[in-house]
Order: sequence, then C-alpha cells, then structure tokens
Amino acid sequence: MPEAFASAVIPARVTKVWRVVRDFGGLATWQPAVADCVLSDVQAPDRVGCVRTLSMADGETVVESLLALDDHARSLTYGIVSSPYPVQCYRATMRVLPLTATDETFVGWSVNFDCDQAHADELARNFRADIFTTGLRGLADHCYTP
Repeated sequence: MPEAFASAVIPARVTKVWRVVRDFGGLATWQPAVADCVLSDVQAPDRVGCVRTLSMADGETVVESLLALDDHARSLTYGIVSSPYPVQCYRATMRVLPLTATDETFVGWSVNFDCDQAHADELARNFRADIFTTGLRGLADHCYTP
C-alpha cells in the first residue's frame, strides 16, 4: 500500500492551528490547491460521515468524507469518496502537535491508498508535493500572526 507524508512547523499556537485544521468545511481558506469547498451538511461539519465537495484549482472535483475527528489528540482523518485520481481506499490523516519549547506547532499529514502499482510512486510524490506540502505552506501563511 503506497504512502506519502509531509510535515511542517507552523509559527502559531497549537490551539489556533487546530481550530483551522479541524474545520472540515474550511479547507479552501488555506489550501491553495482547493478553489472551493462545500459541505453536504453544514449543520454537522465536525461529525464523522460529513461529506465535502472540493473544486480543485485545476478544475477537477474531489469528494471526501470525514472518517475521524479527535480533539484531544488533535487528529483529523478523511477519505476520498470520488476523485479523478486512480486510487482506492485513500485514507489521509492530519496530526497537530504543540512544540512547547518555541510555542509553535508541528503538523504532520499522511496518506495511504491502494492503486495500480505502476502509478504508486508518482501518485505518492504528487500527493506529497502538490497537496500536502503546498497545503502546509498555505496553512502556515493562514495561521501566521506577526
């Protein structure tokens, strides 16, 4: 099963970063790869099973479902319901941890998925670079307060 991982240190307090990350419907406010994000049920944006439809910056559409949200562990897990990507069983997790020495935040973003083995390395690279790394930069910019 292919995997991808990216991480970053965000120059903001963990409570602020977690508030942004846990907002399942707010992805377009900080993820440059996402032009728009619409929740299927705005009354339950933090409930497992909530579905969001992403209009990607490249014109593609991705539908994702919230699989787990743990405020104590500051962890959010989601899966792809439908997308143009040739993947199955896509399960991604964002973890938000405090860096107590500097009052900053560590964010790790990981995924594992199934796909045709011929595409595994390319898809893992693309998810890491085009989605996760770009998104973490956007998250840092969004959360930074001088």
